[in-house]
Amino acid sequence: MEDTNCIFCKIIRGELPALKVYENDTLIAFLDIQPVNKGHTLIIPKKHYRNLYNLPDEILGKIGILMRDLAIAIKKAVGAEGINIEMNNESLAGQLVDHAHIHIIPRFLNDGLRHWPGKELPSDEMKKTREVIVSLIKKNT
Repeated sequence: MEDTNCIFCKIIRGELPALKVYENDTLIAFLDIQPVNKGHTLIIPKKHYRNLYNLPDEILGKIGILMRDLAIAIKKAVGAEGINIEMNNESLAGQLVDHAHIHIIPRFLNDGLRHWPGKELPSDEMKKTREVIVSLIKKNT
């Protein structure tokens, strides 16, 4: 389903410009207009899905293959020393556009991008969390 106000849907329809690096019947990839680093690219499905939770398996699989291929090409194109792959789901996690999208972010020494801090959690809490996750994944697969 298309969202007439979605900025990414407008790019897909050609109503807004984008520097496309890839396009087929299902997916489009273009340079981010506010990149972390040169080569920062977004992959989006052409059909409007809000986030990861709504993506059909077939499209998710196609995104994964394109993500790998683009990461390799981008790394070579910009001479990056590494690549981060990121997907923010829901506003609290940093999703700014409610259209599923993957970030491919080239990394360079001293580029200023920081990684999230790790936490230490009690062992019993970790085990309990694991049990809940395992029970839920079994119900959904």
